Amino acid sequence: MSVSTVSPSVYTNTSSSANSSSSSNTSSSSGTTDFLELMIAQLQNQNPLDPTDTNEFVNQLISYEQISQTEAMNESLSSMLTSFNSLISTNAVGYLGHTVEAYGDTASLEDGQATWGYSLNDEAADVTITVKDSDGNTVWEGSGETEAGKHTFTWDGKSTDGTQLADGEYTVEIEATDADGESVYGYTTVIGEVDGVDSSSGETLLTIGGVSVALDDVIGVRA
Repeated sequence: MSVSTVSPSVYTNTSSSANSSSSSNTSSSSGTTDFLELMIAQLQNQNPLDPTDTNEFVNQLISYEQISQTEAMNESLSSMLTSFNSLISTNAVGYLGHTVEAYGDTASLEDGQATWGYSLNDEAADVTITVKDSDGNTVWEGSGETEAGKHTFTWDGKSTDGTQLADGEYTVEIEATDADGESVYGYTTVIGEVDGVDSSSGETLLTIGGVSVALDDVIGVRA
């Protein structure tokens, strides 16, 4: 009975018992247990008159050691990642109670007030600010400051006709053009006090009045 060489990624055995084991366990990502089972099967079913080549056997042992080391490294990296995420979440708790500014365009209207920031890359001839509700309907529209740089816009929660709207999530859109009609709009931010931290999704998020922003999107913190 002859047995072909076993490698860590492809296991071929001409005996019926070894074939049964190979068909269920052969995989490029076989774990340590699978590898050992296949190696034992090879030793049990090899031809005593034509045993597995010593060099090949040594290579298989080396491959086994490499698999073990890879698995141990993966476990270590996984543990480090868990610790790192835990550290990030712990640091995020320090934002609670502080006012932060983060990239985004959706803010929460609370007690008749919502605040955004926007930047202009150059002086604008015209700046139009549009506020929309969660259904995408325009509820307020007006003009904004035109100087180059960063600006803050606080909305009182009233529609264009003066009706006080209910608290909730609202989105702002900024359109800014220069004298030639070219856009000078930079980016929009949301501004508010952090009242929660959530890392259940694997990403650390800060909650601002019910609206979540990524910790990585925070660009400023105020006392």
